[in-house]
Formats: sequence, structure tokens, C-alpha cells
Amino acid sequence: MARRRRGGGRRHPRAGARNSGITVTIEGLPELRQRLEEMPAQLKLASFRALKESAGAVVDGTKGRVKVDTGNLRGSVKARYENNRVRAEIGWWDQDDRYAIWQEFGTRKMPARPSLGPALEEEKRHLPDRIKREIRKELP
Repeated sequence: MARRRRGGGRRHPRAGARNSGITVTIEGLPELRQRLEEMPAQLKLASFRALKESAGAVVDGTKGRVKVDTGNLRGSVKARYENNRVRAEIGWWDQDDRYAIWQEFGTRKMPARPSLGPALEEEKRHLPDRIKREIRKELP
């Protein structure tokens, strides 16, 4: 009979983490945030629309790349938004998705099978053009 292992075993440093996403740091973000605060509301909204479009593209790209066994990770990757901060987080947040981090970065015994990282890399070059397009719609 198989026995479950209890404690004492080596675990991935982020095993069981509630957030299984990738964090992207943008250089010059404090200055950008300050400038966004000074922008008129309709330009903030335009920037948020562009961000939401890009986040949707990253979610779709991740769904197309994720390794499918049960389909759980493909079906549960999500984007969360903070409109007042023009911020999006993309990843897996359900307790059942904690293994997404292992898929993305691999383990000692399993090679990485990234899906979120490559989708983000593909989309990041499109975001500036999306922002420009949305802001131009708002300008007279």
C-alpha cells in the first residue's frame, strides 16, 4: 500500500504558494505611476483598456501553450485587474492550481514547461502600440 509522505521532504521553495504567476518589473515605474496620476481620467481609462487587451492576449497565449493533462491549468489561468492603478496580474490563484509553478519553472526531477513566460514575452512588444492606439482615440 502506498503511503503519503509527511513533512521533512524537500519541497519547491514556492510549493503551496497561493500565487502561481510571474511578476514583471518595469523600469521607471514610479515615474510612470506619477505621470499616470497626473493624466486626465479618460487617458487613464484608455491606458487601462490597452492593458486589459494585452492581459487578455497573455491569458489566451498561456492557454495555447500550457501542458494539458486534465485541462485544469488551461481553464483556470486568469487576469486580475486594479483599474485605479492600471495594473494587471496574470496567473493561477486557486488552491488546485499550485502545481502551475512547477510546470512553469520545473523541479529537480521535472523539466520546465513554461507557458505564461513565453506568452508574456510575445505580448510585451505589443503593449506600447496598444496604449498609443487607445490614447489617440481619446485625443481630439
